[in-house]
Parts: sequence; structure tokens; C-alpha cells
Amino acid sequence: MSLSIVILAAGKGTRMRSDLPKVLQPLAHKPLLGYVIDASMSFNPKQLIVVYGYGGELVKKTFSSHHIQWVEQKEQLGTGHALQQAIPFIKDEGSTLILYGDVPLIDQEIIQSLIKKGQKNLAVLTYTKEDPKGYGRIVREDGRIQKIVEEKDCDASQKNIKEINTGIMCAPNHLLNNWLGRLTNHNAQKEYYLTDIVGLSIEDNIEVLSESADNEVSITGINSKSELATMERNYQLMTAKQLMEEGVTIIDPNRIDVRGEITAGQDVTIDVGCIFEGKVHLGNHVKIAAYSHIKDSTIGDHTSIEPYSHIVESSIGEHCRIGPFARLRPGTKLQNQVHIGNFVEIKNSEVNNETNINHLSYVGDSLVGKSVNIGAGTITCNYDGANKHPTTIEDDVFIGSNTALVAPIKIGKGATIAAGSTITKDAPPGDLTVSRSKQTSISGWTKPTKK
Repeated sequence: MSLSIVILAAGKGTRMRSDLPKVLQPLAHKPLLGYVIDASMSFNPKQLIVVYGYGGELVKKTFSSHHIQWVEQKEQLGTGHALQQAIPFIKDEGSTLILYGDVPLIDQEIIQSLIKKGQKNLAVLTYTKEDPKGYGRIVREDGRIQKIVEEKDCDASQKNIKEINTGIMCAPNHLLNNWLGRLTNHNAQKEYYLTDIVGLSIEDNIEVLSESADNEVSITGINSKSELATMERNYQLMTAKQLMEEGVTIIDPNRIDVRGEITAGQDVTIDVGCIFEGKVHLGNHVKIAAYSHIKDSTIGDHTSIEPYSHIVESSIGEHCRIGPFARLRPGTKLQNQVHIGNFVEIKNSEVNNETNINHLSYVGDSLVGKSVNIGAGTITCNYDGANKHPTTIEDDVFIGSNTALVAPIKIGKGATIAAGSTITKDAPPGDLTVSRSKQTSISGWTKPTKK
């Protein structure tokens, strides 16, 4: 049977106190609505409809690459009214699953079971909550659902019910279309409640089925920055647990942030305070020390990233040691057994096997050969104010400390560059190249004194 999915995402999110629509608020650097869309696609729906409202053009632009049918809810008149905007675009055959743009971490296995129950009957997702305040209550008689009563419309006895409505439901399209046409706004809020279709189903002698969620995080909506922060920590802890189940050692699961995807080999260790963004691959026996930040990068087997290193769009080989306080910028490619030490910055450069750049250096737009030693304070002067220029350092070169290499320039194989040199011309292979001003000592010189 074909499945349509409608995501209700029209709310402004006033409690967020933000110009950004609620469904675009970021969870692990990804919009809330993005999680719901991705989960929806896993059910292979025939059509995916998003009902939008506040900030609609920005919402549509954010997900312009997705195959989505957009439907506008111009007035905020309740969840039932929101679905009424979408129903004309849904054909009678099949069923429709209703999800919410601010409920990002749905349990796909539970939802799949709900979809099966919603092929012939109305099926609702419920959850038993010790403190149900603020949620609609599931009212049953002899175990069967009779109606859902919103918090503001509950009487004293109904407020004691702990089984709550999550809002997520599935129903056959022909029944849903009929029920939506019969909704009224005779309630305290003067809104069209989607939950009222439960009563209409009972009125039509069609049993309402239910599926129970076993994880509160999976049904929790986000309405404020405080709730967003709580969900962020829940999401990060879930991600950390998944990584640990895959064999990764995480020193403190409460102090890791994954804002994308990590794949990892065996015996990987991640210390506290690390941030991972985009797609990151960690090879076997990789060690990531505290407070490192890695984005869209690949790290080879047996490589160690020392504390406070920052790595973006880079490829690092095997048996390398990076940091502490190293910065690898986009386009950096390190081969095997490379050492990049403290306060070294590499940008758009390739560094070959067994090369050491131990401290206080900048290497940009460069090709560095094998077994090169670059001394402290070495700078590749690659920018002339308008264009970037390349530096080539061939194999077995030794560059002394406090050296400036003014690009474009080439240092030949086996060359030695004396410390303190400013090199503006190509250095021949095997030679010692020195470029310094003459040192002069002045006898009898007297230091100036303050007047």
C-alpha cells in the first residue's frame, strides 16, 4: 500500500525568541526539520508533503535539493487546520503518516509498526509519562481509545491520566479526508485539533489502534532554546553510545560533540571536549586528544592528534603525530610518519613521508618532499597582495629556523637553508644557501636614557 507523509512545520516558535523559524533551529548543526525529512525518506513514501508557515521561503530554500511538495498554512488555526491544507494533494488510495518538524529524533522502528497499523485503522503513537502536564491525554474505556483530550480541555480526572498523545499518527487516506472535513473548533483555543479525528473514528465505529513509544526522547518536541540544549545533549549521548557499541573508546560520553558523521576503525580513543563536524573517518588505533576539532577529514591508522588541534578538510596518513595546537586548513594532505608540531599551520599543501615541521611555522600552497626538516619560525610567503604562489621543497631538505621562503620558489633536493635567511630565488640541490645581512658590532655604544 502506498504511503504519503505529511510533516507539520508551520509554527513560528515564539518561545525560541529567534528570527530563524523553529524547524530550522540547529541540532548538532543540522536543522530540526532535516532530521524528520531524513527519517521520512527511510520509509520510502510515495509523496512527502511539508506544511510550512512562518519563514516559509527560507525553509523551502534550505531544503531545495529535496523532492518535497510544499503546502502553505497561511493562518495558524491548529494542527487539524494544518493537515486540511495538505489533504487536497493526497490521493484516496494508501495511508498518510503525520509527523512534526520539531520532533527530530523519532524511533523509526516504532514508526514502521505504526504505519502497518494505520493501513486500515486510525493508529496513534502514545507514551506513558510520569508527569504528563502540558500533553493531551489518551482516554480509554475497556482498554480501547475513546478520545484524546488536550491539556487545556481536561477535567480533574483526565489530568491524572499518564498516557499522553505524541501527535504522531497514521490513517487510511479516504478516512482521513472524511474526518478532516468534519472537524470543528469548539474548544478553549478555538482551533481545529487533529486529535478530534479520534472521536470521529469512534463515531464511525472504526477502532483506534495505538503504538507505544518506549523512549521519551523519540517523541519530544522542541519549543525553546532550553529544550533545544537538552535535546542536543540527549542526541550527543545517543551518538556517543552508538560509537562505543562500535568499539570506540570515549573517555567521557557526556563531553563529545558529533555534528555530522563519524566512521571509525578498531581501538580508536577519543578524549574529552572533542568536536567532529561533517564527515570524519578515523582509522585503526587513532588517538584524538582533548579539545581537538576535526571537520570533513580522514585520519590514517596509528595517528595521534594531540590536544587543541584544529583540522579541516584534510587527509592525514598513517603513523603521524599532529599538535598540540596545530592547525590544518582545507587542502592539506599529509603522507605517512609526518610530524606537525605546536603552533604550525598548514594550508592547501602536500607533505610527504617522514617530514617534520615541529613548531611555529606556516606552510601554504606548498609541495614538501620526503624526509624534510623545517625549523621553527619558517614562513612560506605565498601571497603578494593579489595572488597566491607555490613553494616546492624537494626531498631531504633542511631548513633552519626563522627562515622566509618568498614564493614562487623551489628548494632543490638535499639543500640546506641557513637559519635566519630570506630566500627569494631558487636554492640549488645539495648546497647550503644563506641570505642574511652582514652582522655588525658597534663598540662604545651607549644605551639611550629617559629624559
